[in-house]
Amino acid sequence: MPFLRRNEIGWNERFRRCVYFFLRDELDGLMITESLIRSYKTFKSCGEQYPFVEMRELKPRARVVGQEYNSHSHLMVIFNEGTIPNTAKTYLHFFDSNKVNKENLLNLAIFDLKGLFNQKMRFFEDTAFPILLREVIKSDYSVMIQQDPTIKTRYRYGLTHFHVRVDWPVAQAAEDLGKYLRYISKDLYEKGDKVGELIQQKLYEYYGFHHTVGGRRTAALVAARYLARFDFISTVYICSSEARTLFRLAEQGISKYALIKLSNAEIEDLACELGIEQKDFISSYLIDKTDEYGVGIFLVTYDHNEHSTPPTDGKLRDLNPDYQWLNVDLQLLVPPPTVGDAKPIHLSRVYT
Repeated sequence: MPFLRRNEIGWNERFRRCVYFFLRDELDGLMITESLIRSYKTFKSCGEQYPFVEMRELKPRARVVGQEYNSHSHLMVIFNEGTIPNTAKTYLHFFDSNKVNKENLLNLAIFDLKGLFNQKMRFFEDTAFPILLREVIKSDYSVMIQQDPTIKTRYRYGLTHFHVRVDWPVAQAAEDLGKYLRYISKDLYEKGDKVGELIQQKLYEYYGFHHTVGGRRTAALVAARYLARFDFISTVYICSSEARTLFRLAEQGISKYALIKLSNAEIEDLACELGIEQKDFISSYLIDKTDEYGVGIFLVTYDHNEHSTPPTDGKLRDLNPDYQWLNVDLQLLVPPPTVGDAKPIHLSRVYT
């Protein structure tokens, strides 16, 4: 079941969705800071060169084999508009044993609370929420943020579980997507083993990955596919220390954030284009400036096309693996989350 659109939900649910979108914007900034900006600062403090992402890595269907960088952050966060029902525990492991509370954090997490933890920190509305989130995302598997079901008079979101393992099989996720896109009608292998294998590979492409990626990214796309079965919106954030990229899988499509270099000449041209001084451009759009270059946050968004959306006539169709399922939509230089007034700048880089 796809999520219900705005005109399909009640007035209270519309308000809940507004709250969700507002908090997701806040979470976008937190994830960029924790995954990319903090990683860059770690490399710099260690005297290491940051491994900037090459533009070919951001093309649809790009296959990139690289190393894991110990100094780069890795994380996975699931943010739900609603509350996951207990029936989902078969495939998403969220139990009393991994709820976000003091006892479980001490037993399962890899950090020292130092007496700072209190129950209010779990909620988005608390000023200490980013501190707790920053520590909890260091644990294995995923962190889950969702609506607090114990409050009926208002909508409150908070960290409910950590160490959340995703156990839905890839084959079931591929079968679900294949049915949704009408490449199959009953089961994954109804058209033969070859088509079944291709649909599994296309599942990865649908979510912006190559089918050879590792476990954390596989868990993220499987979680995104599983959560698409519910009638509320879910967003999955994933950062890999190999990809050096923050992925956001959401109802709006696929987004990838990465750090890029901007030459002094590019900085001069962009500042001139905006009609501002170079020093103002640097303070508004860069997270660092060296003598040779500046460092900015690059966002690429991707759209699904006719091959990766359900056919309008609803009829069964054949799968052609040569057709690309994602198209590059926006390419933007994004200001750091701490800069509220600056707008993103269009910057074509992926195919140049």
